[in-house]
Amino acid sequence: MIVARSFSPMEQKKLGCAAFFLAFFIIAVTLSSIFKPYLGPLPTLSDVYEIEGDVRIHGSTSTIFISSPPQQINSTTTKQFWSTKPYPRKEDTVAMAKVTAFKIQYATAVSSPPQCDQIFTSPAVVFSAGGYAGNHYHAFVDVLVPLFSTSHHFNRDVVFLVTNDLSGYNSSSWTSKYKSILDQLSKHDIYKTDTENQVLCFSRIVVGLIKTPREFAVVDPRYSTNNNSSTRDFNKMVRSAYSLKRESLSEDIRIFRQPRPRMLIIRRRRDRHLSNGKETVEMARSLGFDVVMKPVVWNVSSVARFVNSFDVLVGVHGAGLTNMVFLPENAVVIQIVPFGLENLARSCFGKPAEGMNFRYLEYKGSLNESSLVGKYSDGAKVYADPAAIYRKGFDGFRSVYLDNQDINLDLGRFKGTLLKALELLRV
Repeated sequence: MIVARSFSPMEQKKLGCAAFFLAFFIIAVTLSSIFKPYLGPLPTLSDVYEIEGDVRIHGSTSTIFISSPPQQINSTTTKQFWSTKPYPRKEDTVAMAKVTAFKIQYATAVSSPPQCDQIFTSPAVVFSAGGYAGNHYHAFVDVLVPLFSTSHHFNRDVVFLVTNDLSGYNSSSWTSKYKSILDQLSKHDIYKTDTENQVLCFSRIVVGLIKTPREFAVVDPRYSTNNNSSTRDFNKMVRSAYSLKRESLSEDIRIFRQPRPRMLIIRRRRDRHLSNGKETVEMARSLGFDVVMKPVVWNVSSVARFVNSFDVLVGVHGAGLTNMVFLPENAVVIQIVPFGLENLARSCFGKPAEGMNFRYLEYKGSLNESSLVGKYSDGAKVYADPAAIYRKGFDGFRSVYLDNQDINLDLGRFKGTLLKALELLRV
C-alpha cells in the first residue's frame, strides 16, 4: 500500500490486475507440476504428473487408478478421469499421434480399483518411446535426456514403465537398443505397459518426462529451474554406460604419443550429402589429421566405442552428430551447416556441444556451395529469405533445406576451419 500511494488511481488499478494474473499464473504452474490425490482434479495442461498415494496401473489398458476414499473427492466434480501422453514434445501433433494416451482416474465406491498383482516399494516413471524416438537424435533429445532429468535423483531406485517400445536396428526393441543407458538410471527390470496384463501398484509414480528448456539440456526437478546437474553429468553417465576409456582429451596420453589427431567425418547416405567428401578427406590428411570417413549406423555400443577413439568429429547437420555424446571432453566438434539451416543447426548441436564441454566450430555453407542453386528461379524466397519459408511451416521448410539439399564444400574456405581445429587441439 505504501508503494501504491506513489501511483495514480489508474496506475494502481493496472498494478492490481497485473498482480492478480501473476498470482494466478504461479498457482497454476505449481498445481500443474505436482499432484497428490487429496488435492482434487489433475490440471489438464500438465506435461508431467507426480502422484502419491495408492496408485495402480494396468498397462494393457493404459489406465492408472488413484485409490481415494469417497469423502476426499469433491461430489460436485463431474470429471473423474484425465488423459495424458507421456512424451515431452506436446506441441508436435505428428509426434504425439504415435504416443499412447494414459487415462488417470479416481477409484470410487462404485468403481473400485483392481487388485494388485505386484506391489513395489520403489517409485515409478511412465514414459513413451514413441513419437520420433526411433530417430537417433530424437531418442536422446526427446527421451533419454528428459528421462535423465526426471529420474536420476532417484539414484537408480526407480521402476521404468515404457509404452510404444519401438523397434530399432536389427529388429531389436527401443529399450534393448539403449539398455546400457537405461541400466545406469534404474537397477530394476523395465516393464513394457503395452503387453503388461498385471496390475502394478506403487506409492509414488511420475507420468511423463520433464521437457527440457533446450536441446540436450538437463534439468534437476529438485532445484526448480536452477540446474544443479548439467549436460556434462549426462555425458559422464553415457561414457560410464558403455565403459568408454577416454573421459577427456587432455587426460588422454595417446594424443601426445601420436602426431596426427584422429578425425571422424560422418558420411550421410541420402539428404545433405557431402558431394566432395573424398577431396575433403584428402585435404584434411594433408593438414596432419588421421581421417576416417564413414556412416555410423550400427550397434550403439560399437558406435560409442568407435566415436570415443576420435579427437575431432565432423558432420553435415543431421542426426549423425548426435554421436558427439560419446566423445571425450575437450574434443572438437565441427558442424557443416547447409544454406538456410543456421538457426536450426545452432540450437540442435551448437549450444549442446558447448554444454558438453566440447570445442565447437561451425562452418556455414554459402548458397554457392548448395545443390539448391538452379532448382528455383532467380530471386526466389528459397534463396532470399529462408526464415520466411520456415514461418510458413516446418514441413515445407524441411522439404527444401533438409530433404532436398546437398553441399559441395569450398575447400579453400573449409581449410581455415580445419586449421582452427588443429589450434584448439594444441591448447
